[in-house]
Amino acid sequence: MRPKTLIGSEQLQLTIDRLCHELIEQHNDFSTSVFIGVQPRGVAFAERLYERLKKFYPELEAPYGILDPTFYRDDFRRREEPLTAHETNINFSIEGKKVILIDDVLYTARTIRSAMDALLDYGRPSMVELLVLIERRFSKQVPITADYIGQSVDAIASQKVKVEWAELHGKDRVILLKEQS
Repeated sequence: MRPKTLIGSEQLQLTIDRLCHELIEQHNDFSTSVFIGVQPRGVAFAERLYERLKKFYPELEAPYGILDPTFYRDDFRRREEPLTAHETNINFSIEGKKVILIDDVLYTARTIRSAMDALLDYGRPSMVELLVLIERRFSKQVPITADYIGQSVDAIASQKVKVEWAELHGKDRVILLKEQS
């Protein structure tokens, strides 16, 4: 199966712009908000979103960090091959803050569950909101729902939703792939 483009470059930019406007509407001046991108694939999206948000809201001073939940995963010791840890960089307090947790694709929600566990090592936020570019409906294994969704996608279990970024893959797009057996 050739990759099927679900979202092209222009629509992806419009989606990011819409998500920025939703955040501005909900968070006002962002004085009690922090942004955290989830490693590994959510970071590229989080950085793009955060930079675009600064264009709409130049006075944005909310901290931005990245979080790797690898060692909090429930399958950490169950995989045949070891998981690779990535960088975590949260050099600010989340105590009493509204955390906006950002990932690219919400699939089973297990990564987000582990990210929330990891997040608590950095303090007790007043609220955690989840922002995702793509929500795969009907596939959750953990009851976690995103507060901000770029687009919902229906895909069967043998398909993979992949987000590609110009700076990493040559162009911006979201594609649907058939996984190899």
